[in-house]
Amino acid sequence: MASNSTDKIEVDPVEYRDPSRLLQTATPSSQGDIVKDDDEEEEVDPKLARRVKWKLDLFILPLMASVYFFATMGKSDLGNAKIAGLSEELNLSPGDYSNAATIFLVSTIIFQLPGTLLIKKMHPNRQFAAAMLTWGFLTAMTLLVHNSGELLALRFLIGGAEAFVQGGVFYLSFWYEYSEYATRGAIVSGMSTLAGAFNGLIAYAIVKDLDGANGWRAWRWIFLIEGIVPITFSFIVLFFLPSSPSHLRWGFSEEEKKHIIQRSARAHNTAEPRIRYGQIWKVMLDLHFWLFILISCGGSFCQSSLSNFLPDLIAGFGYDDVNAQLFTTIVYVCGCVGILFFSRIADKTNARGLTMAASTVGAVIGYAILIWVKHRDVRFAATCLVAFSIFPNSVLQLTWGTMSFIGYTRRGSVLAFFNIFPHLFAISGNQAYQDPPYYSIGNASALGMSIMMLVSSLILRWYLGYLNNKKKANQFSQHAADMREMSIEEIGDHHPDFFYTT
Repeated sequence: MASNSTDKIEVDPVEYRDPSRLLQTATPSSQGDIVKDDDEEEEVDPKLARRVKWKLDLFILPLMASVYFFATMGKSDLGNAKIAGLSEELNLSPGDYSNAATIFLVSTIIFQLPGTLLIKKMHPNRQFAAAMLTWGFLTAMTLLVHNSGELLALRFLIGGAEAFVQGGVFYLSFWYEYSEYATRGAIVSGMSTLAGAFNGLIAYAIVKDLDGANGWRAWRWIFLIEGIVPITFSFIVLFFLPSSPSHLRWGFSEEEKKHIIQRSARAHNTAEPRIRYGQIWKVMLDLHFWLFILISCGGSFCQSSLSNFLPDLIAGFGYDDVNAQLFTTIVYVCGCVGILFFSRIADKTNARGLTMAASTVGAVIGYAILIWVKHRDVRFAATCLVAFSIFPNSVLQLTWGTMSFIGYTRRGSVLAFFNIFPHLFAISGNQAYQDPPYYSIGNASALGMSIMMLVSSLILRWYLGYLNNKKKANQFSQHAADMREMSIEEIGDHHPDFFYTT
């Protein structure tokens, strides 16, 4: 047993100031009850704290929600274009369409890791704005394609550009404490589902009023309009999105800036943007990383296939193409409500694993109905239930994962891998949905993925609790004392005084 164990952890203060900032992230709301030494005592004015949080919400959430909004529009517009004349005019087979949806994901996989880890070096406002400008231009240029090969090339480039905004949840972790994180992530991700609904409304209006205008089928108008909008908004992101807590230049007083930096430190952020390349691959040695990956892969399989094939799925229920565009809006609204509902529960109860498991139950029921029931209205209701249950998965899993891996490189790498590995499953999801109109094979595969997510969530909750108990049992060992000599960037969540949220 180490005889030199102390109550203090000697580290750079930008990482965390004292043990209370490292202990029990599973119960962040109780941190204020921990007694500190007199020289460490820091009284935070409640009015200041509320004002800062309100201003962060005002400056960051609308802009980041808009970035995700337009990214989702760029991702899901292919599904709306498919039933707006794209397949007929370009003579696309079901396999050609699946390949176009798949190549987007392949490109996102390739560029995901640099797109996440370079955020601090490139500055988030510059990176996100450049990505929006690029994919907006390429989306608008899609109206000029004449065959499936040209479509594949453009979808590959658009997917690569969108990979550079997928680190948005990582960016949010620079600003928000753990007890606020899932709700803010839900607001941003909720806008993604609303984008799908908005896509449906735009496509409905375009098919109804612009099909044939200027000699163009409706699908060309869809790509033109949904390309121009993110180009315009990219300049707003460039000039108004804050870069990082240590680079705030306007809109906040010095007292507020200091408080923001302290908030960031409590979420185990550091000011060091240097990438430690050795840390990138070490995360794969942890079992809990792979449990998170299983959950994420299942969610991505279901969510991506639902987004890409939703208009076609609803058309297969017996609705005409115009009404199918409109009915997609209802499904996406259900998804948005599910994201906000389950994320709020996660923040209020801090029962991350149980909330994740509970959110998946509805997907299991919904997919089972889609497989065995043929009644049109019942199938549509089941699709709404699936969206309500599946869309929350990404934000719940990403925010829980952010709490469970600390250190800039380690956390950033994990969040990138949480998108890379699942996109491989998303590709298989797109390929599974090739048996219209009921898509029995695709829905059966999604049911299996939903069950896997449910079981993995419960196993992960148990395993993180096991790791916490193991750390508690070895708090005063020589190994723990030696580990305390290392920084958060070196050992991350393996630090003996860091405890996982379950």
